[in-house]
Amino acid sequence: MLEAFKEMSPILQAFLATCFTWGLTAAGAAVVFLTKNVSKLTLDVMLGFAAGVMIAASYWSLLAPAIEMSSGLGTWSFVPAAVGFVAGAVFLRVVDMFLPHLHLNAPRSEAEGLPTDWKRSTLLVIAITLHNIPEGLAVGVAFGAVAAGLDSATLAGAMTLALGIGIQNFPEGTAVSVPLRRDGMSRTKAFMYGQASGIVEPIAGVIGAAAVLLARPMLPYALAFAAGAMIFVTVEEVIPESQSSGNGDWATMGVILGFTVMMSLDVALG
Repeated sequence: MLEAFKEMSPILQAFLATCFTWGLTAAGAAVVFLTKNVSKLTLDVMLGFAAGVMIAASYWSLLAPAIEMSSGLGTWSFVPAAVGFVAGAVFLRVVDMFLPHLHLNAPRSEAEGLPTDWKRSTLLVIAITLHNIPEGLAVGVAFGAVAAGLDSATLAGAMTLALGIGIQNFPEGTAVSVPLRRDGMSRTKAFMYGQASGIVEPIAGVIGAAAVLLARPMLPYALAFAAGAMIFVTVEEVIPESQSSGNGDWATMGVILGFTVMMSLDVALG
């Protein structure tokens, strides 16, 4: 099966890998069929874990390869990574300003973006979908980099990144579906909302892989762009949400654990 995967086009590889990460989002959302009373402490630790994975992946799987790919620029080798990183964060900031969404622990009155009468559940799903755009893009760019034949990009590294993103998607799916169920939504509907936030990952993954194949010189910028977008989401939303209910110490340990797991996976397998 692995050999067959290696023979696929990078776009198909990216699609399958991001379907896997979407699947783990759905698996996390499926927790709602087992219980509607996951403790806030557990959810905060899970969100912290997801943040730690995203931070580690941003460096080891995205920024470090981007810098290595630019080594031929000498003392200016940091420029593509720096430009791409800032561009990724700015892009997510602009989207954040205009697209209506709602943070997990916020009341409907604190919805961000342009004014709208959309339901709270819809705004919550949009917020998590914003998380998943840079994650899917990162996986797609990673597989596109392998096809470009660069020494710093390996199939094992791209698969490790997909695995890490998938692992942190599980708590994100739970963090959406369980609160919706607790608010009175049916199990099936809460699950559908929870898993729907991950559907954007295969789309972003295919776009990322295709873009890299069409414009190989943009690869270090694309990797850093995905990293900047992921760090923006992590610092602006995931970490604050994990710290908002008085479980800051435990959530922070979740960040440390998630960072350690992703770092270990990338170093050992990538």
